[in-house]
Amino acid sequence: MLTFFLIGLAAGALTGVPIGPVNVAVIDAAYRHTLRRALAVAAGGAIADGMYCALGVLGITPMLRANPTVPPVLYAISGVILVGYGLLTARSRPVPPTTAQAPRAPNPSREIWSGFTVGLALIALNPAALVTWVVILGSIIPTANQAEGLVTAIGVLLGSLGWFVLVAYLTHKGKHLLGEKAVWIPRIIGIALMGYGGYLLVRGIAYFM
Repeated sequence: MLTFFLIGLAAGALTGVPIGPVNVAVIDAAYRHTLRRALAVAAGGAIADGMYCALGVLGITPMLRANPTVPPVLYAISGVILVGYGLLTARSRPVPPTTAQAPRAPNPSREIWSGFTVGLALIALNPAALVTWVVILGSIIPTANQAEGLVTAIGVLLGSLGWFVLVAYLTHKGKHLLGEKAVWIPRIIGIALMGYGGYLLVRGIAYFM
């Protein structure tokens, strides 16, 4: 069981490295809002990753293999969502600091809940993530039973969480070091995310062409 947990832990961390919606949301939250909100986004995204991984273990894989047209449709849907989210991110601006015109600081519990739901939704509304986890699980643990697969999913959750927390911390520190230049962080990430979304969209459409 420990082997499957460690495999999941490594997979969760490594799959978080490429530009993806949760990475972007964590960076955006740490840059424009607070570290607290960024950590909440990280938790939501990690839980959603773990859930999709668990779905792959619990029987989604045979369904996708039996219906080869489903993955391209999911890629196309994800592409549209990611292009839109990337555009919003590239155009984002920092939230103004608390001043006489904006005297109220954000409510901590509301900020945490808002960040958590954003992280959860960005994976849940990105069906290509499910296909990705099905492919990964099929390649690294093809003979696992359900218990071993679920242990792997827990490892994925914790690995993803560790990576996203690291991204949140580095962005939070980096915005203070870069000062006004940090405004380019969400722009560059947003553009990269639009490029990735465009790739998924083309990949989905190409199947039917």
